[in-house]
Amino acid sequence: MTQEKKKGGVLPPDGGWGWMIVAGCFVVTVCTRAVTRCISMFFVEFQMHFARDYSGTAWIHSLVDCTTMLCAPLGSLIGNRLSCRVAVILGGILSSIGLVLSSFATSLEHLYLTLGVLTGLGFALCYTPAIAMVGIYFCERKALAYGIAMSGSGIGTFILAPVVQLLIEHYSWRGALLILGGFVSNLCVCGALLRTIILKDKEACPLPVDSECEYGVKPPTVNSVPTGKAVGDKLEVDAKQRGFQSMQEYHFLLMPDFLVLAGSFLLLASGCSLPFVYLVPYALDVGVGHQHAAFLMSILGVIDIIGNITFGWLTDRRCLKKYRNICYMFAVGMEGLCCLFIPLLHTFVLLVPFSVLYGYFDGAYVALIPVVTSDVVGTTYLSSALGVVYFLHAVPYLVSPPIGGWLVDTTGTYTATFFLSGFALISSSLLLFSVTVIRRCQRNQKNSLSKVPKLVSCEDKQVDYYTSKKKRLDDNDTTHFIALG
Repeated sequence: MTQEKKKGGVLPPDGGWGWMIVAGCFVVTVCTRAVTRCISMFFVEFQMHFARDYSGTAWIHSLVDCTTMLCAPLGSLIGNRLSCRVAVILGGILSSIGLVLSSFATSLEHLYLTLGVLTGLGFALCYTPAIAMVGIYFCERKALAYGIAMSGSGIGTFILAPVVQLLIEHYSWRGALLILGGFVSNLCVCGALLRTIILKDKEACPLPVDSECEYGVKPPTVNSVPTGKAVGDKLEVDAKQRGFQSMQEYHFLLMPDFLVLAGSFLLLASGCSLPFVYLVPYALDVGVGHQHAAFLMSILGVIDIIGNITFGWLTDRRCLKKYRNICYMFAVGMEGLCCLFIPLLHTFVLLVPFSVLYGYFDGAYVALIPVVTSDVVGTTYLSSALGVVYFLHAVPYLVSPPIGGWLVDTTGTYTATFFLSGFALISSSLLLFSVTVIRRCQRNQKNSLSKVPKLVSCEDKQVDYYTSKKKRLDDNDTTHFIALG
């Protein structure tokens, strides 16, 4: 490690303090994504207390998700400019304040602002920097590390779903939100664990690029200005340098592979949030009790953990490491198929297999999103790329739940809502699959053409042969003519 540091950087330790980073990211996902999922437990309470329809109540959950993803680039920016530690601690303070203020809400509009916007902004500042730190500390075991870190979403859902239901029953929804506000303040502790890797004592040099992981931290920058320059010239150079760095941070936006991946993420975000919002209301609508409906969310959460860890471990194996994209497509496609069968399930016993399958494949693809993104853009741009990736989730997360609620209000059933979710997820998988097949066919065609002998060279040889033969005949005729002369 010391030798690498003298050469200009430190390679990913793949362990050591990196496991503390994984633990911190684990708790961050519990306090952000698991709490966001459990907001659906308040859906019926909000609807009854404020006497509003499905569409109006669904805006609360969609605003939390939308703000979290919409402000993800802001979290990346603060993490890059200041530090990931500052971003997560600041996010923990904002999200805790938002949940506490939500417990005093007097209208849905109040909840839109405090629970939707303020809490979502705090989650955004925590989520992306914590995930990016795991990618910096791990290379060889990156998928496993992300699987463990992202399993916090499933474990948190498994534990928090019945706990939140009990809190609502004993302390009403106001007391439950107040207690969640105190729980989320643990994000500040997680932020304190995020210690960055120091590249050099005085200057940040790019790390040596690893052949497999394409590891690096940032593009080369100008670190000094000649002493003879004036202060104004130095400030101008520094401004140009900062502008160049900002452009380099988002250079991956010009990559065709990332653009295709971004389109797939848009479709994915359009369908993945609907089951978490409407599973409990659907279960209550078909006659399942409150505790059993909450238990469905717990099952979904605990199986989510298994999907996170097992898929992370499997895709780190040499036999599957080259096929991470295919594993990701398979998980998303299977999750979409599960959604298409929900309208056929009308009892708790039948809804349990859905929770198992949907939770497993949800955990699988969630763990692979940072890994697939890192494989496309490299570790150098991972933090900025994750900010853009989660930013792309914002608008679908904002629009999908209200559209699903409108479909429920219009049709009187949940069938159209779950069909919308299923087709969006399947379309996301098919988009990546189609591009992969096209690329493979083009590559095979190119390889086959390179193996065919060049016909042009044969023709050239044939022309040269007849030209030389004709030239010899002409020379013989000329010699014979001279001899006769």
